[in-house]
Amino acid sequence: MSLRQAGWQSTLASIVLLAGTLLTQATAAPDFSLEKVADGIYVHRGQQQDATAANGGDIANIGYIVGDRCVAVIDSGGSLAIGTALRDAIRRATAKPVCYVIHTHVHPDHSFGDAAFSDPATVFVAHAEYPAAMAARRDGFLANLKNTLGAAADGSDSAAPSLLVSDHEMLDLGNRRLSLQAWPTAHTNNDLTVFDERTQTLWTGDLLFVDRIPVVDGRALGWLKVMTALRALKPAHLIPGHGPVQHDVDAAFAPQRQYLDQLISSVRAALKAGSTLAQTVETLGNQLPQKAWLLFDDYHRRNVTAVYTELEWEN
Repeated sequence: MSLRQAGWQSTLASIVLLAGTLLTQATAAPDFSLEKVADGIYVHRGQQQDATAANGGDIANIGYIVGDRCVAVIDSGGSLAIGTALRDAIRRATAKPVCYVIHTHVHPDHSFGDAAFSDPATVFVAHAEYPAAMAARRDGFLANLKNTLGAAADGSDSAAPSLLVSDHEMLDLGNRRLSLQAWPTAHTNNDLTVFDERTQTLWTGDLLFVDRIPVVDGRALGWLKVMTALRALKPAHLIPGHGPVQHDVDAAFAPQRQYLDQLISSVRAALKAGSTLAQTVETLGNQLPQKAWLLFDDYHRRNVTAVYTELEWEN
């Protein structure tokens, strides 16, 4: 082999290596940072956007809790790459194993990074209604993820939970007790919250949206009742499903409650006036709420539709 040939092969190998590195960087979760909320409580804040190829599906708040014995992951993120970024961050921070991955609800931006935590010793936890809800939607979720992320969606999926919570469950991470509560239908029909007793930190999942418009995928009336119960817990810290961490429980829930109250009352008025669904969506879809919500144009009309369907036969 001539020196020229050897030099060319060396250059080619470097190009291939660089291309592989760039591809790995392109499919990894962008700007994966973690915020320490309290002792042993860490959250990664997803971007306040819908999933796109540019953000890699990194749009939900996910994180972990460290006990003396092991670690609990709270939601795994919207893709395998995001789940892997969270797993690697945990490994850099502690040698303790991940004993639980807890799903706050079925939506894929919170649960499709599960494969990163595939280990026989890791228990996946969810609301008792989670398996049926995921079975009904999984194919659609996967198709949409593939369409949105392309090859970066490969390997992304939700694991089947082996511990189901129908009411209340206590988990012990070693000198750290987590109180899990399954709620009646609210944001979804499978909402599960996680309360860390030591730091009085409540992981709400999507029972709380901050700055981003709440999305009704269950029952608005039920959601209002659940919010009242969550406020009564008086947590010191709230980690919402989307948006910044909150420390004032009443102030945190107030905008969301106001939006849902306004939505319910407006739909009821439309029903009383005899408006059809199409007429109600057209009329209320153009009414701005008192707070300016991120992604309002993407989800408000859907919310009007969901609440109209919920309230149509309430009397």
